[in-house]
Amino acid sequence: EMLRSLVGSEMCIRDRVVQGSPTMKTWILHTSNDGRMISGVWTATPGTYHATYAEYEFVHIIEGRITITPDGEEPMNIGPGDAFVVEAGFKGTWEIKESVVKHFDIQL
Repeated sequence: EMLRSLVGSEMCIRDRVVQGSPTMKTWILHTSNDGRMISGVWTATPGTYHATYAEYEFVHIIEGRITITPDGEEPMNIGPGDAFVVEAGFKGTWEIKESVVKHFDIQL
């Protein structure tokens, strides 16, 4: 099953559900004057999906637990208070273990 999560009108992340039925919602709270950065909040319910990132993203986890596994690499367990960067070109799975709320900044 393919999902399309639209973030603003310019960006599309393609996700493929691999386990469960995760649902995702995105709220854009700010767009920079030049339109190259967006900031907001993203939520997701438990499940696993494979993601491919086209843009750089800074993430700060507010609630929930995730295991992120880049293709061909070791898994990383992430929880409340953790902050990290997802580089453009990232491919891997996000296993949402507990419903997640994250703040994000994406460079378009």
